[in-house]
Amino acid sequence: MSTPSSEQRYQLVDSSTGKKTEIKALAGTMGPTVLDISGIPKDHGAFTFDPGFMATASCESRITFIDGEKGVLLYRGYPVEQLAENSSFLEVAYLLLHGDLPSQQQQEEFTNSIRYHTMINEALLRFFNGFHYNAHPMAMVSAVVASMSAFYHDSMDIHNARHREIFAHRIIAKIPTIAATAFKHSVGQPVIYPRNDIDYCANMLHMFFSVPCEAYKADPVAARALDLLFILHADHEQNASTSTVRLAGSTGANPYAAISAGISALWGPAHGGANEAVLTMLEQIGRVENIPKYVEMAKDKDSNFRLMGFGHRVYKNFDPRAKIIRKMCHEVLAQMGHTDNPLFELALRLEEVALKDDYFVSRKLYPNVDFYSGIIYSALGIPRSMFTVMFAIARTVGWVAHWQEMISDPGMRIGRPRQLYTGAQTRDYVGIDER
Repeated sequence: MSTPSSEQRYQLVDSSTGKKTEIKALAGTMGPTVLDISGIPKDHGAFTFDPGFMATASCESRITFIDGEKGVLLYRGYPVEQLAENSSFLEVAYLLLHGDLPSQQQQEEFTNSIRYHTMINEALLRFFNGFHYNAHPMAMVSAVVASMSAFYHDSMDIHNARHREIFAHRIIAKIPTIAATAFKHSVGQPVIYPRNDIDYCANMLHMFFSVPCEAYKADPVAARALDLLFILHADHEQNASTSTVRLAGSTGANPYAAISAGISALWGPAHGGANEAVLTMLEQIGRVENIPKYVEMAKDKDSNFRLMGFGHRVYKNFDPRAKIIRKMCHEVLAQMGHTDNPLFELALRLEEVALKDDYFVSRKLYPNVDFYSGIIYSALGIPRSMFTVMFAIARTVGWVAHWQEMISDPGMRIGRPRQLYTGAQTRDYVGIDER
């Protein structure tokens, strides 16, 4: 951060005692000023109160920047629109991990490292036999990722830069294999091993949809759509799951445990399950002619119906990812022969109606990335139970980048939020015969 100027200093004054605390205003390279309130508990014996951390900067980071008012998303300074058009997921992964776009040689070395480490230990494969056939894939993925710490004792020193790099490559390479194995287990099909001769997303489609009894070749449009979705989901600043990874990692826990904690946080329907909820909503609406009725229900405070996939906690303008993904949604459905997909037609009409309605426009409730991503996954043949798993594969890169940034910070401290206690005051124990 930049050094605070003399104009960026404030004073907090206790009206009862007159005691003063100087509060420095820290200016980042972009975004709002951050007030350093660390002296308040010492000087005033008081904590700040911020439920949901809506106004709290929990860390300093150089990875991702979001301007919700303007609809801006930058990875290491690069607009996500430029990366989506020109880059690949693994190139974006390198960027997030290292801070700069790779040279040709660096990209080849990184890609080869990921490509040749996609297999998982055979003992890990046997773990899946212990799960019930209808276990949720997120439960399997979270458990198996956590168990990876039992296999790599030789490279889990979190203070060793080389070990951190090995972990990063290992988890990014193996998470698609773990996800595909969870999928195969859920549908009762044989596990398909990864291939080293095809790219990251084509390899993933191969592990998902090929079977031993016939040849399979991933559709290039499908592979590109998956690559694009992964770019758009790779990171999103200090969201719930990323903050969970940082908090778990701040204890010094092994990195696989930290990533597993992030996967579990992502599982929540308010975080990673929104694209599945969009499809459920569209099915509830059912037909185009029902849209006006449901739009009115969404505006009714007494109704339990919500328009899923509209609005965002951070973006108060168009989600820049939604603009990109909408175009790809058209391409995928055309390639897969789903141009007459009723859900997609319904989504387009719903978007059109909502964007002309002053209720939604005035509140800036624009379509977000979840509005279209579920339709793309569905068109690719990926079941809804796997939607959040797909999200986790992409977001693993961001989690790792944030974990690495935190661990390499010499000023790192264990996360320890405080509370406003409203429970009982001190009281004495009373024996059970006197209660």
